[in-house]
Amino acid sequence: MKRTPEILDEICNRIAEGEPLRAICRDEHMPSWRTVYDWINLDSAFAARIAHARELGFDAIAEEALAISDTPVVGEETEDDGEKVKVKRGDMLGHRKLQIETRLKLLAKWCPAKYGDKQAVELSGGLALNSMSEDEIKAELATLLGTGLVPVPDDVGDLI
Repeated sequence: MKRTPEILDEICNRIAEGEPLRAICRDEHMPSWRTVYDWINLDSAFAARIAHARELGFDAIAEEALAISDTPVVGEETEDDGEKVKVKRGDMLGHRKLQIETRLKLLAKWCPAKYGDKQAVELSGGLALNSMSEDEIKAELATLLGTGLVPVPDDVGDLI
């Protein structure tokens, strides 16, 4: 497949609309997805365009999830108890929930800073004070206390 500015533009535009690259590359007039990745690896300007298009595409996918949640989809469920087939019509809530959850989970993986769960980092451990001199302990305490607003006592032994 010949690389043209029109093909590159179409790929970037469709990614920015939230369409996956592999789906784009299934079109007959498009290169294979492996070819596109080769182009990305060889051309830093195109790689930057793809990265920007993906950022826009993430927002498009998030907006799509919102639209799915706001739009009921009427469908049919059937139950066959052996004697009779029951048909129940109603909102396909389970299907819509799966569509939304899938999109949100992918967004959290692809762009965790924007769409991932906020995480707190807890630091555990401590200082091995037994192996430190009193001056080293004072220096470490001064660092930990930071601004010097809290005075470091002369007798560090009272703190241990």
